Amino acid sequence: MNIEDEVESADAHISYLAPGSFVNRRFVAPGREVNTGSYETHRVRIRDGRSIRDHFTLDTHGFVVTDHRSAVRDFTDTGQIEAIYPAETAELVRRLTGADRVIVRGWMTRTSGDLEARQRQTVGYTHQGGVQPPAAEAHVDFTAETAERVARATYESEFPGEAPFRRFISSSLWRCYSEPPQDWPIAVCDARSVGPDEGTPNALVVVDEIPDPETMLGPLPAGRPPMTADVFRYNPAHRWWYFSAMHRDEALLLKFYDSGKGIARRVPHTAFRDRSFPEARVRESIEVRTLAYFL
Repeated sequence: MNIEDEVESADAHISYLAPGSFVNRRFVAPGREVNTGSYETHRVRIRDGRSIRDHFTLDTHGFVVTDHRSAVRDFTDTGQIEAIYPAETAELVRRLTGADRVIVRGWMTRTSGDLEARQRQTVGYTHQGGVQPPAAEAHVDFTAETAERVARATYESEFPGEAPFRRFISSSLWRCYSEPPQDWPIAVCDARSVGPDEGTPNALVVVDEIPDPETMLGPLPAGRPPMTADVFRYNPAHRWWYFSAMHRDEALLLKFYDSGKGIARRVPHTAFRDRSFPEARVRESIEVRTLAYFL
């Protein structure tokens, strides 16, 4: 029997893009995220990879979990995060991917708890370095086109005039720093179960306040192309995983997009309500976006 079929599993609901949803945008403001698209929940089997954690690899599954103790003592302290965590993340991603160079592109903390006490009015919100709710729909943060564009622009900005890279990986390093078990953990979809043509573009619109529905469905401001994610429709072939009771001394690295060929390229992911543990605690997590370059 396949080792992957011997693990514990649970039934849970995952939110997918509904058929017929045509205007797909994600508006984000401090403490709030609203999709214009229509979504529907599907009951799926989510396997718990905890007992076979070391079985997963980036090239095969598109994600990996590793032990890592951060020097950050308080992940609610922005100063500590900025001073310590980007360099830690870059080094860890370099080790896990084997890349020659790693660029950190920003971080975000997320909580399933009360956001009101941690919200602040922001002018010129940039959607990084703040606190947001868990992202609770099947998605990948970049489409292939957006990932390629961002990777090229970032490399040219950081390393002007240098020889081009031959491959890059856009990814997120995810860490849960609240006590386990958590109420809204992250689920990741095995890259082998995702078809190459799956995914519908979902444009990211960053605002200081969420506008009214009519404005959200109206024309987008002219200018450079928006950052665009992929959102996914239900596919019974999707093979979902999570790692129960993740703790602050381990981290999950998952791919948004890998320009390499013949290996796992992207990993849909989402938060989901885990009802396996009646005493589950509020989820507090931090995610860091990175670009890893191979020369």
